Amino acid sequence: MDRSGFVYAERMIPGLVLDMKYVGDENFLGRPVVGYEAPTCLLTTQTVIALARAQQLLQEFGLGLKVFDCYRPKQAVADFVAWAKDLSDQKRKIEHYPNIDKTRLFELGYIAERSGHSRGSTIDLTLVDARDGKEVDMGGRYDLFDATSWPSDQTVSTQARANRMLLRNVMRDAGFNSLKEEWWHFTLRHEPHPETYFDFPVR
Repeated sequence: MDRSGFVYAERMIPGLVLDMKYVGDENFLGRPVVGYEAPTCLLTTQTVIALARAQQLLQEFGLGLKVFDCYRPKQAVADFVAWAKDLSDQKRKIEHYPNIDKTRLFELGYIAERSGHSRGSTIDLTLVDARDGKEVDMGGRYDLFDATSWPSDQTVSTQARANRMLLRNVMRDAGFNSLKEEWWHFTLRHEPHPETYFDFPVR
């Protein structure tokens, strides 16, 4: 499938930190995900331009961005779906879905048959200290399938709530929409491929 119009974010955004979770085994599947062949961040050109703006806005706070996931091929989404249907595989339950039964992942919207990431303009990320690259407190890990991951959740610390609000506000100012269920998830407001779901591998 044609990947023209996609670029490598890390090549265009100074200081962008990558921690591409689905290339390795530090994710809710506990293994590399189908379709991820390299630890790189592919996104549409328009998204990278907006992301660079967010990175620039964060400089005044002494912060930067760390990316967990960018473009996600359809084959990876299918891998997620197959994993969710395999109820015998519970090896990452404690880390990623400690308070819900795996049978409810579809019902609660944590796993879906299609993902906006496959359109190339959705990104999962967090804040880091620009001096040492260490993550700031966001009140919970990436891909924690739990109500505490909602940006509006009041059970996390005051500092974590402030960090979530800062991330949301900066990303919105840069041209992204947030998601009410995941503090780390953002989609370009005027994405170039709103109806197209790509499937070329990340490499």
